[in-house]
Amino acid sequence: MVSDEGYTGEVTVGGGADVRELAHLRITKVAVDEAMSNNCYLLTCRKTGDQVLVDAAAEPETLLPLIGDAGLATVVTTHQHWDHHRALDAVVRATGAEVVAGAPDAAAITDQTGVPVTCTVGDGDTVAVGACTLEVIAVAGHTPGSIALVYRDPEGHPHLFTGDSLFPGGVGNTFGDDAAFAQLVDEVETKIFGTLTDDTWFYPGHGDDSTLGAERASIPEWRARGW
Repeated sequence: MVSDEGYTGEVTVGGGADVRELAHLRITKVAVDEAMSNNCYLLTCRKTGDQVLVDAAAEPETLLPLIGDAGLATVVTTHQHWDHHRALDAVVRATGAEVVAGAPDAAAITDQTGVPVTCTVGDGDTVAVGACTLEVIAVAGHTPGSIALVYRDPEGHPHLFTGDSLFPGGVGNTFGDDAAFAQLVDEVETKIFGTLTDDTWFYPGHGDDSTLGAERASIPEWRARGW
Protein backbone atom coordinates (compact mmCIF):
# COMPACT_ATOMS: atom_id res chain seq x y z
CA MET A 1 0.00 0.00 0.00
CA VAL A 2 1.29 3.43 -0.98
CA SER A 3 0.70 6.10 1.65
CA ASP A 4 2.38 9.27 2.82
CA GLU A 5 0.66 9.12 6.21
CA GLY A 6 3.08 9.75 9.02
CA TYR A 7 5.40 12.01 7.04
CA THR A 8 6.02 15.32 8.84
CA GLY A 9 9.18 16.69 7.25
CA GLU A 10 10.58 17.34 10.71
CA VAL A 11 14.16 16.06 10.66
CA THR A 12 17.21 16.73 12.80
CA VAL A 13 20.90 16.30 12.11
CA GLY A 14 21.88 12.77 13.11
CA GLY A 15 18.24 11.82 13.66
CA GLY A 16 17.64 9.85 10.51
CA ALA A 17 15.51 10.49 7.47
CA ASP A 18 11.78 11.06 6.98
CA VAL A 19 10.27 9.24 4.00
CA ARG A 20 7.18 10.15 2.02
CA GLU A 21 5.76 7.50 -0.30
CA LEU A 22 3.75 8.94 -3.19
CA ALA A 23 2.13 6.84 -5.88
CA HIS A 24 5.04 7.24 -8.30
CA LEU A 25 7.78 8.99 -6.32
CA ARG A 26 9.51 8.43 -2.99
CA ILE A 27 10.79 11.54 -1.18
CA THR A 28 13.48 10.99 1.44
CA LYS A 29 14.40 14.05 3.52
CA VAL A 30 17.48 14.20 5.72
CA ALA A 31 19.22 17.01 7.63
CA VAL A 32 23.01 17.32 7.55
CA ASP A 33 25.66 19.42 9.34
CA GLU A 34 24.99 20.47 12.93
CA ALA A 35 25.98 24.10 12.32
CA MET A 36 23.88 24.77 9.19
CA SER A 37 21.21 22.05 9.37
CA ASN A 38 20.73 21.79 5.61
CA ASN A 39 17.99 19.65 4.13
CA CYS A 40 18.84 17.17 1.37
CA TYR A 41 16.16 15.36 -0.62
CA LEU A 42 16.63 12.02 -2.34
CA LEU A 43 13.89 11.46 -4.93
CA THR A 44 13.33 7.92 -6.18
CA CYS A 45 11.11 6.85 -9.06
CA ARG A 46 9.03 3.96 -7.79
CA LYS A 47 8.70 2.47 -11.29
CA THR A 48 12.33 2.53 -12.48
CA GLY A 49 14.35 3.02 -9.30
CA ASP A 50 16.17 6.01 -10.80
CA GLN A 51 17.23 8.60 -8.22
CA VAL A 52 17.88 12.34 -8.06
CA LEU A 53 19.43 14.18 -5.12
CA VAL A 54 18.42 17.77 -4.44
CA ASP A 55 21.43 19.51 -2.83
CA ALA A 56 24.47 17.45 -1.85
CA ALA A 57 24.87 19.85 1.04
CA ALA A 58 27.27 18.02 3.37
CA GLU A 59 28.08 14.66 4.99
CA PRO A 60 28.66 12.24 2.11
CA GLU A 61 28.87 9.60 4.83
CA THR A 62 25.15 10.26 5.41
CA LEU A 63 24.08 10.76 1.79
CA LEU A 64 25.84 7.86 0.10
CA PRO A 65 24.23 5.15 2.29
CA LEU A 66 20.83 6.72 1.53
CA ILE A 67 21.57 6.51 -2.19
CA GLY A 68 22.67 2.92 -1.78
CA ASP A 69 23.31 0.42 -4.53
CA ALA A 70 20.54 1.85 -6.74
CA GLY A 71 22.90 4.59 -7.85
CA LEU A 72 22.22 8.22 -8.60
CA ALA A 73 21.30 9.72 -11.96
CA THR A 74 21.51 13.41 -11.09
CA VAL A 75 22.41 15.89 -8.40
CA VAL A 76 20.49 19.17 -8.59
CA THR A 77 22.14 22.08 -6.77
CA THR A 78 19.47 24.67 -6.02
CA HIS A 79 21.91 27.59 -5.80
CA GLN A 80 25.54 28.55 -5.46
CA HIS A 81 25.88 29.11 -1.70
CA TRP A 82 28.65 27.04 -0.12
CA ASP A 83 26.49 25.24 2.40
CA HIS A 84 24.42 23.56 -0.34
CA HIS A 85 27.21 21.77 -2.22
CA ARG A 86 29.94 20.73 0.21
CA ALA A 87 29.35 17.02 -0.53
CA LEU A 88 28.93 17.51 -4.28
CA ASP A 89 32.43 16.38 -5.22
CA ALA A 90 32.31 13.26 -3.05
CA VAL A 91 28.83 12.27 -4.22
CA VAL A 92 29.64 12.75 -7.90
CA ARG A 93 32.92 10.85 -7.58
CA ALA A 94 31.11 7.94 -5.92
CA THR A 95 28.10 7.80 -8.24
CA GLY A 96 29.03 9.41 -11.56
CA ALA A 97 25.84 11.48 -11.35
CA GLU A 98 25.10 14.31 -13.73
CA VAL A 99 25.17 17.78 -12.12
CA VAL A 100 22.31 20.23 -12.74
CA ALA A 101 22.12 23.89 -11.68
CA GLY A 102 20.57 27.17 -12.69
CA ALA A 103 22.60 28.72 -15.51
CA PRO A 104 23.55 31.97 -13.72
CA ASP A 105 24.97 30.04 -10.73
CA ALA A 106 26.75 27.26 -12.61
CA ALA A 107 30.18 28.86 -12.92
CA ALA A 108 30.26 29.79 -9.23
CA ILE A 109 29.32 26.23 -8.20
CA THR A 110 32.14 24.83 -10.31
CA ASP A 111 34.60 27.43 -9.00
CA GLN A 112 33.74 26.57 -5.40
CA THR A 113 33.59 22.78 -5.75
CA GLY A 114 35.77 21.89 -8.72
CA VAL A 115 32.82 19.91 -10.10
CA PRO A 116 31.62 20.73 -13.64
CA VAL A 117 27.91 21.49 -14.00
CA THR A 118 26.94 19.15 -16.82
CA CYS A 119 23.48 20.63 -17.44
CA THR A 120 22.37 24.22 -16.88
CA VAL A 121 18.65 24.91 -16.59
CA GLY A 122 16.19 27.77 -16.51
CA ASP A 123 12.45 28.42 -16.43
CA GLY A 124 10.42 25.64 -17.97
CA ASP A 125 13.21 23.11 -18.26
CA THR A 126 12.72 19.66 -16.78
CA VAL A 127 14.73 17.12 -14.81
CA ALA A 128 13.82 13.45 -15.09
CA VAL A 129 13.51 11.18 -12.08
CA GLY A 130 12.98 7.96 -14.01
CA ALA A 131 9.38 8.10 -15.21
CA CYS A 132 8.67 11.20 -13.08
CA THR A 133 9.35 14.79 -14.08
CA LEU A 134 10.52 17.83 -12.12
CA GLU A 135 9.77 21.22 -13.64
CA VAL A 136 12.30 24.01 -13.11
CA ILE A 137 11.22 27.41 -11.81
CA ALA A 138 13.95 30.05 -11.88
CA VAL A 139 13.60 32.25 -8.79
CA ALA A 140 16.30 34.92 -8.72
CA GLY A 141 17.04 37.08 -5.69
CA HIS A 142 18.60 34.85 -3.07
CA THR A 143 21.22 34.19 -5.75
CA PRO A 144 21.01 35.03 -9.46
CA GLY A 145 20.60 31.39 -10.47
CA SER A 146 18.46 29.96 -7.68
CA ILE A 147 15.96 27.37 -8.85
CA ALA A 148 12.93 25.59 -7.44
CA LEU A 149 11.64 22.23 -8.66
CA VAL A 150 7.99 21.21 -8.83
CA TYR A 151 6.69 17.65 -9.10
CA ARG A 152 3.05 17.60 -10.21
CA ASP A 153 1.79 14.38 -8.67
CA PRO A 154 -0.86 12.93 -11.01
CA GLU A 155 -2.45 11.22 -8.01
CA GLY A 156 -2.42 14.20 -5.65
CA HIS A 157 -1.16 17.72 -4.98
CA PRO A 158 2.07 19.34 -6.25
CA HIS A 159 5.36 19.01 -4.37
CA LEU A 160 7.84 21.90 -4.56
CA PHE A 161 11.52 21.95 -3.61
CA THR A 162 12.42 25.58 -2.96
CA GLY A 163 16.09 25.65 -1.92
CA ASP A 164 16.59 28.87 0.03
CA SER A 165 14.09 30.94 -1.96
CA LEU A 166 11.01 30.20 0.18
CA PHE A 167 10.58 29.07 3.79
CA PRO A 168 7.69 28.87 6.24
CA GLY A 169 7.37 32.50 7.31
CA GLY A 170 9.11 34.25 4.45
CA VAL A 171 11.39 34.35 1.44
CA GLY A 172 15.10 33.67 1.56
CA ASN A 173 17.78 35.99 2.86
CA THR A 174 18.86 38.78 0.49
CA PHE A 175 21.50 40.14 2.88
CA GLY A 176 20.17 43.71 3.06
CA ASP A 177 20.00 44.16 -0.71
CA ASP A 178 16.68 45.92 -1.30
CA ALA A 179 16.69 45.30 -5.05
CA ALA A 180 17.39 41.60 -4.58
CA PHE A 181 14.60 41.34 -2.00
CA ALA A 182 12.14 43.03 -4.35
CA GLN A 183 13.14 40.67 -7.13
CA LEU A 184 12.87 37.59 -4.92
CA VAL A 185 9.50 38.39 -3.38
CA ASP A 186 8.12 39.36 -6.81
CA GLU A 187 9.30 36.11 -8.39
CA VAL A 188 8.11 33.99 -5.49
CA GLU A 189 4.68 35.64 -5.65
CA THR A 190 4.25 35.45 -9.42
CA LYS A 191 6.07 32.24 -10.35
CA ILE A 192 5.24 30.13 -7.30
CA PHE A 193 2.13 31.45 -5.55
CA GLY A 194 0.75 32.71 -8.87
CA THR A 195 0.96 29.35 -10.62
CA LEU A 196 0.59 26.68 -7.93
CA THR A 197 -2.35 25.75 -5.73
CA ASP A 198 -2.70 26.19 -1.98
CA ASP A 199 -2.33 22.45 -1.38
CA THR A 200 1.20 22.51 -2.84
CA TRP A 201 3.55 21.13 -0.21
CA PHE A 202 6.96 22.74 -0.24
CA TYR A 203 10.30 21.49 0.98
CA PRO A 204 12.89 24.18 1.84
CA GLY A 205 16.67 24.08 2.09
CA HIS A 206 16.60 24.33 5.89
CA GLY A 207 13.98 23.58 8.53
CA ASP A 208 10.42 22.32 8.36
CA ASP A 209 8.10 22.05 5.36
CA SER A 210 4.89 24.00 4.79
CA THR A 211 2.15 24.50 2.18
CA LEU A 212 1.54 27.48 -0.06
CA GLY A 213 -1.92 27.84 1.47
CA ALA A 214 -0.43 28.28 4.93
CA GLU A 215 1.86 31.07 3.70
CA ARG A 216 -0.08 32.91 0.98
CA ALA A 217 -1.87 35.43 3.20
CA SER A 218 1.45 36.57 4.70
CA ILE A 219 3.00 37.85 1.47
CA PRO A 220 1.93 41.48 2.10
CA GLU A 221 3.52 41.27 5.56
CA TRP A 222 6.77 39.97 4.03
CA ARG A 223 6.81 42.86 1.58
CA ALA A 224 6.13 45.42 4.30
CA ARG A 225 8.90 44.22 6.61
CA GLY A 226 11.43 43.94 3.77
CA TRP A 227 12.73 40.47 4.49
